[in-house]
Amino acid sequence: MSIPPGAEPTLWELHRAVVQLREDQRDDLAQLRDDLRGDIAALANRLAEVVTVDVYRADQRLLGQRIDSLERELEEVKRERTQDREQATTNRRLVVSAFVAPLLLIVLQLVLAARGSP
Repeated sequence: MSIPPGAEPTLWELHRAVVQLREDQRDDLAQLRDDLRGDIAALANRLAEVVTVDVYRADQRLLGQRIDSLERELEEVKRERTQDREQATTNRRLVVSAFVAPLLLIVLQLVLAARGSP
C-alpha cells in the first residue's frame, strides 16, 4: 500500500512504524548482546591459555639451565672419547714393543749366530 505523494501518514501508521522500529532495534541489540557474549567467552578461553611473564621467564631460565647442563655433559663425553683414543694408541704401542721388539731381537741374534760372528 503506497501513500500518494503529498499525503501525510496517519497517526496509526506512524505508531506502527515506531513500534516496528523498536522491535527491530530490540532484535538488533539482542543479537549484538549474544555476539558480544560469544566474543567475551572466546577471549576468556584464550586468556586462560596465556601465561604470565614471570612464568615465561622462569621457564626460559630452566630451559637455559638444561641446555648448559647438556653442553657440559657433551664436553665431558668428548673428553672421555679423546682419552679413550689416546689410551688405545698407547695400548697398541705397548703391544708392538712387548711382542714385536723381542721377536726382532731374536731374529737378529739368529742371523748373527748363523753368520758365525763371535
